[in-house]
Amino acid sequence: MAVKVIDVKVGVFDENNRIADEVRTYNRSKGTLMINIMASPGAGKTTTLLRTIDALKDEYRISVMEADIEASVDAEKMQAAGVKSIQVHTGGECAMDASMVQQALQEFDTDGIDLLFMENVGNLVCTAEQDTGADYNVEILSVPEGDDKPLKYPLMFSICQCVLINKIDTRNWFAFDDDAVKERIHKLNPDADVLFLSGKTGEGFDQWIDWLRDRLQNH
Repeated sequence: MAVKVIDVKVGVFDENNRIADEVRTYNRSKGTLMINIMASPGAGKTTTLLRTIDALKDEYRISVMEADIEASVDAEKMQAAGVKSIQVHTGGECAMDASMVQQALQEFDTDGIDLLFMENVGNLVCTAEQDTGADYNVEILSVPEGDDKPLKYPLMFSICQCVLINKIDTRNWFAFDDDAVKERIHKLNPDADVLFLSGKTGEGFDQWIDWLRDRLQNH
């Protein structure tokens, strides 16, 4: 019995990539830099974002797009901190795609916004699979998760321009090899910046803030 072969002329992600380019064009027309923040649940996305915003709020106008399957607790934390934010429910989807971002932007006026963070749904798999239209992808890996995650989730670490190693204040309690994690990330992605910090204590934050300032100044 002959095997039937289907020749697919258009890639599965072609439409998403087209919309992602539209999102980038739209944000650039507004002068807005968009950063896609990805991480596992509990890695410290919200804590890191709140400290980041506190460090930059006097220099730049910042907003946050919070993505979750359900609930609005993170957006409420941003609002309580005085940050303009919007909550996006993904309708059961495990990650944001470009179409979702585009729809959210239509409801979320970014006029006058210099820096837009998108806190993506918490996981290391499907958040890496589609272009959201962000200018930069940033992954947060926490020390308690272990230094082997680049081996287990290579796509995530391949698409990020910056990887933040968070919760370095817990090194005394967890076996985590700084050199090994850097080597594993750079084997996948030689150009990725790997920065070590603590969202809780602020240790190492100067490098991260400088990284953001540099991107904002050259946007």
